[in-house]
Amino acid sequence: MNDKLEGFVKDNKREFEVKGPSDQLWAKIEAELDKKKQPKKSIKMYQWMSIAATLVVSLGLYFTYNYNQAKNIDVADINPEFGKREVSFVSQIEEKKDSLAIYASENPDLYKRFTEDLKNLDAEYDRLKAELPESPNQVFVVKEMVKNREMQLQVLKQQLMIINQVNQYNKKENSI
Repeated sequence: MNDKLEGFVKDNKREFEVKGPSDQLWAKIEAELDKKKQPKKSIKMYQWMSIAATLVVSLGLYFTYNYNQAKNIDVADINPEFGKREVSFVSQIEEKKDSLAIYASENPDLYKRFTEDLKNLDAEYDRLKAELPESPNQVFVVKEMVKNREMQLQVLKQQLMIINQVNQYNKKENSI
């Protein structure tokens, strides 16, 4: 294309020097330039819109993540000592629940009643945990959460003791 243009300019050099390019030529050049500029504007607009959309999505994810992090307050964040106690209670509770589950096959009705009691305490614990981020007195709520875990452990110990007594009674009945 450059060769054709150079050839045209060389052949018509005199006309350019005397008159300059005709108005029709300038109109063609201007029309061609306008055609080339329009797609670039739409591409740039598309790029800006995609950047803006990416920014909006990123900010949305950031604020959602931070909001969820603020809601997930651990007991140890409020008071490390209570956090240690809660971890201890949770491990003991899980151990006792496993022991209780072993006896489930021997006495399913009793096991069902026991698990209902534990579900109520778990529901109360979940309510306290949900209340924790908005509470003005978080230390009080944490104390109540730890007390709840302690009660769960006490209830499990009593339930296991009752099951052992029932088993001993049944053994005596069978031996007589």
